[in-house]
Amino acid sequence: MKLVIASNNDNKVRELKGLLCPYFDEIVSAKDMGFNADIEENGQTFRENAVIKARAVARALGCAALADDSGLCVDALCGRPGVMSSRYAGEHGNDMKNNLKLLKEMEDIEERSCRFMCAVALAYPDGRCIVGEGSCEGVLLKDFKGNNGFGYDSLFYSRELGKSFGMATEEEKGRVSHRFRAIDDLISKL
Repeated sequence: MKLVIASNNDNKVRELKGLLCPYFDEIVSAKDMGFNADIEENGQTFRENAVIKARAVARALGCAALADDSGLCVDALCGRPGVMSSRYAGEHGNDMKNNLKLLKEMEDIEERSCRFMCAVALAYPDGRCIVGEGSCEGVLLKDFKGNNGFGYDSLFYSRELGKSFGMATEEEKGRVSHRFRAIDDLISKL
């Protein structure tokens, strides 16, 4: 079966392809299929946004589509940046600005527990949709550690790995990440 990943984020596409390749015959990005439309993510939760994106791409392209929505939720900020993670500083996808805004807001706060959360939705052209969810716990660092990954990875200290996601290899992160756990949950429902 062919699967389209409904994301324009090349990092997410690469990560999702790596996690899903054992389950699908062919995996392509929406961009590879010529789908470049912006889909309004107006849901209030990661789950709602993942379903909105997956259904839109599945309808438009007539094949199964998988979308994820994920982000960092910081306890001291009542869960922010949350669903606004990729546009926290106002400009969509500007990781550095998002990270700097978060560090500024957390400057004098000692309680730094946080988690990455992810919802993945697999939608079919007939409207059926299956959703998996996952999270991983950590601590927000006070400065960048490592250059691997993307988004908030260099600020997220994984308790399980004993280092930041920015210092972890793709394989290490892939074993404990919120995205891996969401995919695992999704696959258990197929």
